[in-house]
Amino acid sequence: MLQWPKQNDVLGTVNRGNPAESGLCTLCRADCQGKCETWMASLLGRKLLYPRDFGLVTAGSGNTTPIGTSYNALRIQGYNYGAYGLANGLSTSADDCIFPNVNVETEFGSQVKTKVKTPIMTGALGSTFIAAKYWDSLAIGAALVGVPIVIGENVVGIDKEAVIENGRIIKAPELDQRIQTYLQYYNGYGAIIIQMNVEDTRNGVAEYIIDKYGDQVILELKWGQGAKDIGGEIQVTDIDYAIFLKNRGYVVDPDPTLPAVQEAFKSGALKAFARHSRLGYTDLTSSDQVKENFLGAIKHLRELGYQRITLKTGAYGMEALAMAIRLASEANLDFLTVDGSSGGTGMSPWNMMETWGVPSILLHAKAYEYAGLLAAQGKRVVDMAFAGGLAREDHIFKALALGAPYTKLVCMGRALMIPGFVGSNIEGVLCPERRAQVNGNWDSLPRTVSDLGTQAEEIFAGYYEVQKKVGAEAMAQVPYGAIAFWTLADKLTAGLQQLMAGARKFSLDQISRQDIAAANRETEAETGIPFITDIQDELARRILLG
Repeated sequence: MLQWPKQNDVLGTVNRGNPAESGLCTLCRADCQGKCETWMASLLGRKLLYPRDFGLVTAGSGNTTPIGTSYNALRIQGYNYGAYGLANGLSTSADDCIFPNVNVETEFGSQVKTKVKTPIMTGALGSTFIAAKYWDSLAIGAALVGVPIVIGENVVGIDKEAVIENGRIIKAPELDQRIQTYLQYYNGYGAIIIQMNVEDTRNGVAEYIIDKYGDQVILELKWGQGAKDIGGEIQVTDIDYAIFLKNRGYVVDPDPTLPAVQEAFKSGALKAFARHSRLGYTDLTSSDQVKENFLGAIKHLRELGYQRITLKTGAYGMEALAMAIRLASEANLDFLTVDGSSGGTGMSPWNMMETWGVPSILLHAKAYEYAGLLAAQGKRVVDMAFAGGLAREDHIFKALALGAPYTKLVCMGRALMIPGFVGSNIEGVLCPERRAQVNGNWDSLPRTVSDLGTQAEEIFAGYYEVQKKVGAEAMAQVPYGAIAFWTLADKLTAGLQQLMAGARKFSLDQISRQDIAAANRETEAETGIPFITDIQDELARRILLG
């Protein structure tokens, strides 16, 4: 098994645990005191784009070409002349062709276009408790940056305060709080997306949302995700809560209503219960039946009043991928998230996560291929978002290029949660009266933070940019986790702009598959991206022999 380095001496970053291909630890802790690249970038922002200790060092790449296929086996092309996609009013002079002038705004949608400031979105933040704890930081951060955030499945179903009568939601305080927090800071860019699974459909989530929020929200149907091939799970340690969830219709393992299980819990031998969601489409046996069911569901949602609908599919095989692309396109959905098996989750069976499904780069390469088959027939192709183990600005560029022109966004799950953790822990120390409210985990600032400063203004590189946006008076209401989110997003944006400028592409719609290369022959064979020294080889020979 390929092992990724735990330490990056050039950036001064270290992984607490075992690093994954994304650069994040395989187990990312909310109480972590640092300091992986994403963790540090949540404080330092775009400074993390460069080697540390300027003036005392030189730095050289330690990246060797990986064996096998992964996003790290793709290289980004640079060019020595030209400039494409410059905004109106800019010339091709060297004074205008600078990376800050690269436009990274994007949009997606069928009938209604949704604008996005930078081409990232969060993964689905649903019923896992860690999503609820840090929601304010993540939602406000996403709204301020101008990117979409997804409320994941089962939020209503696990809410003790939610009232469901005869299959109809009467009251959903947790869902309302999440939606309203985002909308309070929404500024015309981004979107609040609510995901639905089997239980959410039964509970009438779609009807509740459209009646209360109308076209302010986007609805997402869920076929699956990359981390697992069964429904979502959470773990609970309260047997009364476990019984509540079972009575609300969930699968709870072990069954908390069984006398033997209750005795085991009472004795202390059993300490937790897992709540599971159900599989979809279990009563269907063919793709034709899936099509009929799916298009019928979309028709129902349109009749309810939904203008914007999306679909998320997981790391299934090629038939499911083809169905997702075809049906999402035919139903005029706003986008399709294709989630590969390299990503993460709040809770999944570990060995399932390690061994099931199609790895992201392979799934994404096939998504491009299948989208091209539709396009060649003159049919509309749904806008797409790629997800699964993506965390850095180079990942954003590569994913957009691999799926161009169909990919509009890159979905980042765990990476965009890290600033929520870091900022909340800092706020809990500097503002102890808010520690419980923000779920801070630290008693004091670790050296990784205190070396930067002891006040928020000193610690977060993005502090004054956020203050400029919301105003000095309103700044007191912005969670530190949201400031950290902004700071990380600024680093990702600047890094993406730099990579695009090097490729001479000054707007996202100019990125193409010609802007990436395969670093080994296996990656070439599996993705259709040519081997790096084969690209432009014919042009090179003309120059030399012409």
